[in-house]
Amino acid sequence: MLYSHDTFGLGHLRRSRALATAIVQADPDASALILTGSPVAGRFTFPERVDHVRLPGVTKRRDGSYASATMGMDIEDVTELRAGLIRSAAEQFDPDILIVDKEPTGFRGELLPALDDLATRGRARMVLGLRDVLDEPEVLATEWDRKGAVAATETYYHEIWVYGLRSIHDPIAGLPLSAAARSRIHWTGYLRREIGQPADPPRQPYILVTPGGGGDGQALVDLVLAAYERDPTLAPRAMLVYGPFLSGDERAAFQARVDRLNGRVTAVGFESQIETIYAGAAGVVCMGGYNTFCEVLSFDQRAVIVPRTRPRLEQYIRATSARAIGLVSMLDERDGELTPGAMIDAIRGLPDQQRPSHAMPAGLLDGLERVTDRVGVLLTGSAEQAAE
Repeated sequence: MLYSHDTFGLGHLRRSRALATAIVQADPDASALILTGSPVAGRFTFPERVDHVRLPGVTKRRDGSYASATMGMDIEDVTELRAGLIRSAAEQFDPDILIVDKEPTGFRGELLPALDDLATRGRARMVLGLRDVLDEPEVLATEWDRKGAVAATETYYHEIWVYGLRSIHDPIAGLPLSAAARSRIHWTGYLRREIGQPADPPRQPYILVTPGGGGDGQALVDLVLAAYERDPTLAPRAMLVYGPFLSGDERAAFQARVDRLNGRVTAVGFESQIETIYAGAAGVVCMGGYNTFCEVLSFDQRAVIVPRTRPRLEQYIRATSARAIGLVSMLDERDGELTPGAMIDAIRGLPDQQRPSHAMPAGLLDGLERVTDRVGVLLTGSAEQAAE
């Protein structure tokens, strides 16, 4: 069973889906259930023996507080409802392994009742899965202290998987974890992506422009459109995938600009098989989210990353680390590079940029293989424990 709270964006669900797919493909007797709060979970296809339970959605307000996305309930009642559904699913599904994405206690502690139940039963192995970058060490330490996340990690989790390489970044360097907890960390490498169901590639040539889920991608979309508006010779054409969370009014305004570019930029709202578009692109202009970064590496794409710097520095830290070893190029807001002229130069420079494969450290994309190996070890350990 995999848990992803999914209060914002696509990252947690897509990571859980990639993990579940790899696990069931590696073991013909395995099945996987994903618990997710993503409002677009139903728009994804899931392979055989993988299914999902959609938790009631929550949304983050501009002031940082949360509210029910659709149900008209206050956040305490929604959290209690979600906690009950998670606990019931864990009891009925009775997982051999629980993989929790990023949040050790879940959204507002909603995972704790299920963790207590599973710990009491003593059969399930519990894993905390962390992306390569979480946030600045000081900010993360304060957040984890407030949520009781360090104590939960020490108490419940048999292993910690970091979906990256320590040589690039250590996401938990600033956390006060014990030596015992740190001894349970396994660095897997990044999670390789592959084309799922075959699909016809778009008309060639094109660059892919993607702000990920789109909820915070307005600045990137605006910058790319401004570049094509300013330079009528800029080529090749851009294929823009807005993402499902770009607001309707903003998308309509962007689409009017796209239409005026007469085919030099085309746009779609959401693409569940975006891997096909990655594979056929002449280059990528993107934000710096974890899944986007994995796709850039997996399809060996020349990429220009424009990371967000608010509300977290996660994308900025990832992009600067990747640029430092030659995996990608980057437009840095802090150096005043978010201008149409800089974007024009970046797009024009894509053909001369080296591909990530020229700079990849050993094991960089071995994440799914390492995960399935660890699942095998944990299942063997669970079977031996049950037999005692």
